[in-house]
Parts: sequence; structure tokens; C-alpha cells
Amino acid sequence: MSKGVPAIVLAAGESSRLGQPKALVKWGDETLVSRSVRILLESGSSPIIVVTRSELQVDVMLECSEATVIVNPTPEEGRTGSLQVGLISLISELGRTPRRVLICPVDRCGWSSETVSELLECKTNTSPVPSGHPLLLCDVEKVLTLAKSASLRDSLEIERINAPGEHMNIDTPGDLEALR
Repeated sequence: MSKGVPAIVLAAGESSRLGQPKALVKWGDETLVSRSVRILLESGSSPIIVVTRSELQVDVMLECSEATVIVNPTPEEGRTGSLQVGLISLISELGRTPRRVLICPVDRCGWSSETVSELLECKTNTSPVPSGHPLLLCDVEKVLTLAKSASLRDSLEIERINAPGEHMNIDTPGDLEALR
């Protein structure tokens, strides 16, 4: 398996439908953000950037001390904007633009290290079926040129591969109940 592919965990959403921060939702003994970081570490990802909103920064930092936690100052402008903030931080940390980055929305949690292993065999933008996440992003420079509110699904060609995992999206209290 390829080692050292960087990852960005997106955890800056408002969570208005859920009514509580998704990043801090408990699944078993860990929060969704700490679970994402743990699996990425087990998969050899490095470095790992977590993008969050200012009011969650301290709590998220306490949940995942192995990752670099940064704040998107304008998370309401869209998920792609949060991804861009993470990419800029990653480029700064690496001193170069990475060829490949794993993108992991914190609320799309049905993936595992086996999912990551399958993705790391790919060389183009790729997402797994059935879980849909994480996304292996190869068009980093293109993403940096998109509007903050742009949909990656509508803006990029994304290959789909069969990989372990299940489709999960934690958006509502009903989704949270299903998780437990």
C-alpha cells in the first residue's frame, strides 16, 4: 500500500439539521472526527489536516491531537471552500502541491482502512462504491480554482470503484439514531 498520502478531514459544517456538531458525534467510544483521523493514521496517511469552524477548534483539537486542526473563517460559503482552506494549509506544510489527497467529510463515515487501501491503488479522482467516501483527489490545482460553493461532483470527473464500506450520511437525528 502507498504510504504518506496526505488527507483532509472536512469538519466545518454548521450541522443545522442535526442540531449538534457532527465532528463531535460519538460512534462507539470515539467521535466521528477522531475515528476519521485514527483510520487515516492506520492507513499511513500523512500529514492529516482537519478543517473545522472557529467555535469547534478547541474541541476538535482535543479529539485528534495527531492531526493539524485549522479553521475555515467562512465555512458558510461551502464545503469546497473548506477543502480549499485545507489544501492551502497542506501545500504550506508540504512546501509543494501534492499529487493525491484523501478527502474525508466527517459526516460520511461508512469507510474503513480497507476502503482507503483500495483508493490508494488508483491514479485519478476516485470514490468508492457503496460508501462514496473518502474521495481520492488528484486534480488539486483545479479544485483551488473552483468557487467555494461549487460541487466537486459537478466539477470533476470522478471514477467509481467497488471497495469495502457502506453508504452513511449523518445529517439528521434519524441518521444519528441509525448510527447507534
